Amino acid sequence: MIPKTLSFVICITFLVGCASAPKEKTSLEIQAIQSREYESTKRTSFNATVSVFQDLGFTVVSADYDTGFISTKSPTKARDVFLGGNEMKHSKATAFVEEIKSGKSRIRINFVHETLESNEGTEKNQDFADLDPALYEQTFSKIQESIFIRKANSSSGQ
Repeated sequence: MIPKTLSFVICITFLVGCASAPKEKTSLEIQAIQSREYESTKRTSFNATVSVFQDLGFTVVSADYDTGFISTKSPTKARDVFLGGNEMKHSKATAFVEEIKSGKSRIRINFVHETLESNEGTEKNQDFADLDPALYEQTFSKIQESIFIRKANSSSGQ
């Protein structure tokens, strides 16, 4: 007869062993998370995207309407870490805004988080793309609101 503790350990080991690593997203899945289409001109979508990035606390590094490319950076947060080292974190976001037909545009956004750790003359830089669908959904929702307001203001003659 197997003691209950040993049975529990065997059961947990079996379950952990059966768990698979998270599946990598395909490029189409990533595009679906990062892209939205709007019933809006490229100009309105571009301006709304720049405005939303600023509302989210990002500084616009560059914005070129002709190419549709927007590059932004969040403020850097620094903190001291073990044995005199320090860590600096910030995020970057880029957007590509394109007209897909008259009066309709597509926006693709990419969020990347960067960490720079330094300690006793050594530096380690890490960055990773944030593929959290909720982050993108929240951002696109704010862009949709900004587009709606801009369209309402332009139709009322303001």
